[in-house]
Amino acid sequence: MNHIELDAIDRQILRVLQHQADISHAALAEKVGASSASCWRRIKALEAAGVLGKTVRLVEPEAIGRGLNVFCQVRMKSHDPVARRDFERFVESHDEVLECYSMSGEWDYLLRVVAADVRDYERLLMHGILTHEAVANSSSHFALKSVKYTTALPV
Repeated sequence: MNHIELDAIDRQILRVLQHQADISHAALAEKVGASSASCWRRIKALEAAGVLGKTVRLVEPEAIGRGLNVFCQVRMKSHDPVARRDFERFVESHDEVLECYSMSGEWDYLLRVVAADVRDYERLLMHGILTHEAVANSSSHFALKSVKYTTALPV
């Protein structure tokens, strides 16, 4: 993706939408000092350029019984592309894995997993991650509390 130049109004639009994606075009226009039609055109242009992705609503994990946040580091047995692709498909097929990053350094992957409790996480770890044929070992880190969590990028 190519980097695009954003002007001050584009940046304001992005800031507002990252915190209030369901805002009307009229309310957005008032907040950023532009017309409603201009905001609509700018949003469409930002979508077309790939700056704005899909619109979602965030769910509070505790409210649905998924309050345990676990960061799981995974080391692979080998760096064979087929084994890595198979592991990545495995990760994609598990909804409780919210994020997965291929990493540099000592560990090959970092996963963020949400679970109901330790027993729930243990099931995924012992009967999924550690039994996967491409995985050598893992290390789990349980979040005690969330100090900062945001999906908003600085613009």
